[in-house]
Amino acid sequence: MTNPSERATGTLPSVDTTIVHDARLDAVADREFPRVRRGDVAYLNNASTGPLPESSLRALAEFDALRAEPWTISFERQFGTAVRSRELIARLIGASPSEIALMTNTSYGLNLAARMLPLSPGDVVLTSDREFPSNVYPWMAVERTRGVRFQTIPCDGRLLDEGAVLAALDQPGVRVLVLSWVSFETGYAIDLERIGQACAARGIYFVVDAIQGVGALTLDLSQLHVDILACGCQKWLVSPWGTAFVYVRQALISALEPSDVGWMSVRDSDDFTRMLDYDFTYRDDARRFEVVTLPFQEFAAVNVALDLWFEVGPARIAARVAEHVDRLVRWAEGRGDVQLVSSPALVRRSGIVTVLPPDAGRVSASLDAAGVVHSVREGAIRLSPHWFTAAGARRARVARARRRVPTARDDGA
Repeated sequence: MTNPSERATGTLPSVDTTIVHDARLDAVADREFPRVRRGDVAYLNNASTGPLPESSLRALAEFDALRAEPWTISFERQFGTAVRSRELIARLIGASPSEIALMTNTSYGLNLAARMLPLSPGDVVLTSDREFPSNVYPWMAVERTRGVRFQTIPCDGRLLDEGAVLAALDQPGVRVLVLSWVSFETGYAIDLERIGQACAARGIYFVVDAIQGVGALTLDLSQLHVDILACGCQKWLVSPWGTAFVYVRQALISALEPSDVGWMSVRDSDDFTRMLDYDFTYRDDARRFEVVTLPFQEFAAVNVALDLWFEVGPARIAARVAEHVDRLVRWAEGRGDVQLVSSPALVRRSGIVTVLPPDAGRVSASLDAAGVVHSVREGAIRLSPHWFTAAGARRARVARARRRVPTARDDGA
């Protein structure tokens, strides 16, 4: 039964967070994320910014120390860091390193797609009407400058209506579908396989913003039809700001002209002894889309974080995230005073659970006061635990939040 004071104030009660014991996983979490695990806060905001692992902090410090003495940094150390990043990212998402270009943010990759794809006046670009802005504004820009038609597909409430998306693909002139793999607002995970196949069958380019999925879910692009996928590393991949990548399907690379041309976008540009032998012939791989200089020290930290992912295991990480999410979903479903905004369907889940209490503003303030780090998105409370989230700390902090919110009687009701 719901406590009357909880119903009146819209507070979040304690959550059952019993997690299947995994001694090895917990040992790695304690080693790499002691600041998150020690209980000062309950960090449920990985969909905004992931905390840096201790090994990444050391990698950054080591590279920065070398940067103070640049004569100690060899060509292999500097550019080999980028080579390693492409290899690790490709392994994580089921791609080839030749399909990976390193970027500084997701938006840059999405702008590449908007500006590189061969579009003509009158072509239609589709997306949903609840997309993250970085997945909207680049296409609004090409609508203005290139005469394409940018069209949004209404969601079913807050959730993507995949049936409506698939039906819209049959409209005349549709050339591009751009969607987030996972909604920033609700955590709704789209069916990449089904939608990708539908796009491929119609000759429609499929562009994916994957920043809210990669790192929390597993991905194998070798089994999917995705043309371009952009992803930042600062959220679920617990890496520094200014690190990201774009995947371009191998068969598409040679057909696309880079929108921005870097001095290392062309072949033979690795030979610094022949800088004036101009040969405007693009590389055969996705490096043609890179614009250096990259933040090499930050990508050194990406590499350490990805090594950690493979130490634990991407599937194991996704399973632990799913355990946290399942308990939050079941808790929300069992209450009459909290609306579950996220989809309860297992195949639609990600690392994000969004709930709507009667007074989200008050609940957010109480969570802040209790050290429960979260986000408010579109008027709802967004919770995003990760595999290293300490379940006990979360339960204690949420319980403390309950005690800090005044009841209706305290408010003079």
